[in-house]
Amino acid sequence: MPAQNTTPTIKHKALELRHNMTDAEMKLWGQLRAHQMEDLHFRRQHAIGNYIVDFCAPRKKLIIEVDGSQHLEQQEYDGERTAFLELKGYKVIRFWNHEVMNDLDAVMLAIYHILNIEEPPSRTSSKSKNGF
Repeated sequence: MPAQNTTPTIKHKALELRHNMTDAEMKLWGQLRAHQMEDLHFRRQHAIGNYIVDFCAPRKKLIIEVDGSQHLEQQEYDGERTAFLELKGYKVIRFWNHEVMNDLDAVMLAIYHILNIEEPPSRTSSKSKNGF
């Protein structure tokens, strides 16, 4: 399969999406940004080929997608997109908006588990300053 480079149009769209994140994406980004998970770097609205993924940890080849109800109607497209990303060596995990908005603890635990990172002790306390 030939290399598929990201076009300037896709890069521009990714920049636009960074400035117009959904509430669920912003909430999750607040936890992923600034190397908060074992000094792991995440990118938001990251272009890979002709696709833009919500969050990507390039070093771990992990993509995190936060999906709204529109994804119920585009399952075929999402399947093709996921297949392309997996061929590039990425693992793609998906969460629904309502999961991020209503149970961020469970979402973060799932991400820690997938990355094989031990959960930080401060996250298990319900009285932490982050609300976890």
